[in-house]
Parts: sequence; structure tokens; C-alpha cells
Amino acid sequence: MALMDFIKKQLIEIIEWQDDSRDTLSYRWPDQDKEIKNNAQLIVRESQVAQFVYLGKYADALGPGKHNLTTDNIPVLSTLLGWKYGFESPFKADVYYVTTRVFAGNKWGTANPIMMRDTDFGVVRLRAFGQYDFKIVNPSLFLKEVAGTDNHFRLDEFIDVMRSKIVTVFSEAIANAKVPALDVASRYSEIGDALLPAINPQTTAKYGIEITSFNIENVSLPPEVEQAIDKRGAMTTIGDMGEYIRYNMANAVGEGKAGTMGFGAEFAAAMTMGQQMLQQPGGAVGQNPAAPKGMVPGAMGSAPAATAAASAVAAGAPTMELMNPAQVAQMLGVSEADVLAELDSGNLKGRKIGTQWRVTREAVEAFLKG
Repeated sequence: MALMDFIKKQLIEIIEWQDDSRDTLSYRWPDQDKEIKNNAQLIVRESQVAQFVYLGKYADALGPGKHNLTTDNIPVLSTLLGWKYGFESPFKADVYYVTTRVFAGNKWGTANPIMMRDTDFGVVRLRAFGQYDFKIVNPSLFLKEVAGTDNHFRLDEFIDVMRSKIVTVFSEAIANAKVPALDVASRYSEIGDALLPAINPQTTAKYGIEITSFNIENVSLPPEVEQAIDKRGAMTTIGDMGEYIRYNMANAVGEGKAGTMGFGAEFAAAMTMGQQMLQQPGGAVGQNPAAPKGMVPGAMGSAPAATAAASAVAAGAPTMELMNPAQVAQMLGVSEADVLAELDSGNLKGRKIGTQWRVTREAVEAFLKG
């Protein structure tokens, strides 16, 4: 009787694994060097696959359900063991449980920039990061190429192993897709979905996993490319160069960087003076014999003469005082938000150049008169 009890203890009759974790990808069922009894019961739960391995060779894989281990339902293992016509001897094999549910929210990122040829900027370097979801679709290939013989292969180990591999696949896919750098930076969701058909064939064939969702959260470009994009956006915003000049003039006045007559008047005075001197009978000052003494030949004129001419032009030219919303608010004794609200409603007349408002003193006085 004692001998029979010892023999029974050496035979495995029920194999099952209750997964109480959320991060286990594969688990080797502990047989403690026991042999599996022929006709033993194997219980596989939903989102699990039981993979048999015999002498390092991958045999049968059984899905969810209750299975009696016989030569009928494990034919590959039966062939490897040499069973014939219902041979009843126990057998020794490793059983790996592989989780087949979706593992969501896994982070990926490029440790080094990705070299990509772009139609707008030539060869550029991209850095990117995001998240992806995956599930195991080929347990034997996954065990062979990723988990190996690990008794308990967890998600954190998978992330460490696969991070560089996922980035490599992403780099190849985005390079082959030839997506412009500007589109990558503005169409994250669309590009992530478009990359799935390019990524999945490689991950499935190489590692036995399927990427169910691939998201790009951020793409960063080199500083010089970002500067080029900013300049292109600025030129698009400027549009009319005349408006751009008036905008700079208004900024100079508002910030107190111009003189009494302002940058615009100084610029106009200089241009007018130059035109008048060119229209003189002798041409330029250096060629005019009637030029006053003290002028340097070949120059526009001496500093005192130039200042006097500029002042003369400025004295005859009407000046316009421009103010920004903050200055208007200070003038009226209200908040800047109140001034912006009146400008947006049109009650207070002003000119919006780009994102900045400029208001004349006359417009403020007309607003107060109501």
C-alpha cells in the first residue's frame, strides 16, 4: 500500500494554473520532476494557452477548456514520445502557460534619433515616444524568441527585452512610409494607425506578438529644423510686408525704443532726404559743387546737416501716437482684459497685426465720446 501511495505521488493527475497577477506573460508549471500520468486532466482558462515542450522541442498547444491528456488530443507529443496505439505509460514534459489577453499601455521611445529623408528639410533626425498595446498570438514562437526558458516571465522583463526591437521596427516602418516630418508632428493618431500594417507582419513573424494599438504621443525635431518651421510659420503670418513693417513700427513706439517722432517718422525722413539729395542738380552731395562746406565727399552729408534735414521733414509730417492694450488700459484706468473685450466687440477701433492690437489716441478719444 505504501508503495502504491509513493507511485501516485510521483504521477501528476491534474495540471492547472490560476493566474492572480496582471503582468505575467508566461509561466512554467512546476512539475518538481514528476511525470504526467497518461489521461491526466489539463485545465486551461480563458486568455490562456498551455504549451507542451518535450526535450527542448515545442509540441502541442491546447487552448481554453478541460482536456484529458491522451494520444488523441496531443498527437505531436505522442509522436515525439513514440506512443503507439494508446500506450499507457506516464511521460515527462514541461508545460508553459502563456497569457493571450491584450497588455495595454506599454511605453516605447527612441533612445537615439531616427535618420529620415524628408521632402521639405532633406535628411532630418527625429525623436519619438508613445504607447502600444499587444497580445501573444504564437505561443511557441514567443517562448522561443522572447521568454526563453524563464519560469515566470513578467511584463517588465518583456519591456526591457522588446523596447529596442519595437523602436527598430517603428524606425523601419516610418522610413519606408516616407511621411513628411511636418505631418508626423501633426497627425499622431492617423500615422499610428497607418503604421500598424507595416509593424505587425514583422512583430508576428519574428516574436509571435501582434500590436493591437500603436500611438505616437510626441515627435521632436532638431533645433535647427524647429527654427525653420517657426520662420516658415512667421512668414505665413506676416503675409503683407507692409503690414509687417507697420507692426514693427508700432512695437517700437509701444516699447519706447523709438525717438520723439518714432521709428516710422525717422525712416520716412531718411528716405525723403535721400530722394531730395539725389534730385539736386549736381546729383549726390559728393558731386555737387554747391554743397556746404564741412560735408564729407561721397557721404550723404554731415551729421548736423542730416539731423537738421530729418527734423525738418519730421516737423512737416503728421505724427500718429500708437498704443498697445496695456497702455490704453492704463490711460483709461481699467483692466487690460476690458480693453481687449472692447476691441474684440468693435466698440473700440484698433488694428490687429498678427496677435497684437494697436490703437491710436484718436480712436480712444472717439470711444470715450461714444
